[in-house]
Amino acid sequence: MNNRIINLIKRMEASGIDNILITDPKNMHYYSCFYNGEGYIVAGKSGFFVVTDSRYTEYATSVCEGFDVCDISSHKLTDFVPASQNLGFEDKSISYSQYVWASSAVKDVLPIGNMALELRQIKDSVELSCIERAAAIADGAFSYICSVMRPGMTEKQVAAEIDCYMKKNGADDIAFSTIAAAGERGSLPHAIPTDRPLKEGDLVVMDYGCIIDGYASDMTRTVAVGDVSEECEKIYYTVLEAQQKALSEIKAGKIACEIDKCARDLINVSYNGRFGHALGHSVGLDIHESPNLSPKNNKPLACGNVVTVEPGIYVPGLCGVRIEDLVAVTKDGIINFTKSDKELVIVK
Repeated sequence: MNNRIINLIKRMEASGIDNILITDPKNMHYYSCFYNGEGYIVAGKSGFFVVTDSRYTEYATSVCEGFDVCDISSHKLTDFVPASQNLGFEDKSISYSQYVWASSAVKDVLPIGNMALELRQIKDSVELSCIERAAAIADGAFSYICSVMRPGMTEKQVAAEIDCYMKKNGADDIAFSTIAAAGERGSLPHAIPTDRPLKEGDLVVMDYGCIIDGYASDMTRTVAVGDVSEECEKIYYTVLEAQQKALSEIKAGKIACEIDKCARDLINVSYNGRFGHALGHSVGLDIHESPNLSPKNNKPLACGNVVTVEPGIYVPGLCGVRIEDLVAVTKDGIINFTKSDKELVIVK
């Protein structure tokens, strides 16, 4: 039995929960190594069960050490939870139909809040290795796209080239829909790539990542197409300075909102109100996890947190700039998984 599920059971017991129903696919992966996400897990006093479709039982049996694998078509939830025991459920992610199904089968169902998610905040060596490998592929994609980008390429073509490179070079999948936003469209932090062609004088924001063994990477770089205006260059280096300042502040024990503030204050000197989102978020099995580097998060970072550091400036009608690295928090500072150059790259 793996330590992750054992630690979860200990937390459950301390809260008076007999068994837990895990339906979130990412939590199923985390606690049992079952990657497909079909079905559910029941774990606790009644035993440890992965219940899935017959298409996946052979696979689940090979990877879910310590769990009994059961065919979902021949079992009911009550087969795994005795009437005398209660059942915790993931109220942060369960659908209404799943809740109705569980509560109609088991008399005593209890919400567990963030219990299952909190344990995922600290990444172990296996998780860190997967994230590092995914980040390395993303770095390679940046070198590649800088070698092929030219005026006249469209945002869609840029995004497609990045995605194709990552999949050709070992990625299981892309981590999220790749962003490529040129010129004035860069002021849209989550722009969807269009047929807009790259033009001389554009800054181009590219935000992307990939997945290795379920774990994601996330990076952003902004490049210039030919020579850009002095104002665009000033914006770029303001963002870079803010990011470097934030990176230097990160270590275990530092309060998340204070790290956000040091970058935000620097940007607000010249571009007040142009940095609207949080400084960063955690990355793991999900592309957005906790903890985040947000003005609202007054909790300290811990060793093993993996967070993005991605300040940005967004000026409607002109441009956007975002620079994002993916780092692991240590007691003395960070391990930066993103190696790509951050001096302003000019493509022609």
